[in-house]
Amino acid sequence: MSSSEQTMTILVYSDDRTTREKVRLAIGRRPAADLPKVEFVEVATHAAVIRRLDAGGIHIAILDGEAVPSGGMGIARTIKEEIYEAPPVLVLIGRPQDAWLATWSRAEAVVSHPLDPIAVASAVADLMRRRASGVPAAS
Repeated sequence: MSSSEQTMTILVYSDDRTTREKVRLAIGRRPAADLPKVEFVEVATHAAVIRRLDAGGIHIAILDGEAVPSGGMGIARTIKEEIYEAPPVLVLIGRPQDAWLATWSRAEAVVSHPLDPIAVASAVADLMRRRASGVPAAS
């Protein structure tokens, strides 16, 4: 995948508009110079996550583990079990001690609140590189 030819689509789920905005700003138009530009699909409900993933075209999913009423960790686990070839998932967790729950959710990456823009961009860049190179998502 040439970074000048492709765009990768990132789904950002959170019930909090501010969290979605922080994620978008952290990643920017592309999280690293060697990667394609990104476009964002923002959703605020569990149903919208499933609907959008079922429609296809999502390369990376970022799910807010602190979202209510459906947290991103539970949604991550669901999509890994129910969506064929689910995209790699980054879960945003409330605190570093919750990392074990992200493992349970089968997420490939985790970043804790408060969101560090560098950590978010780095995690997304890693997932994008894995996706572009054809490395399968963990399941």
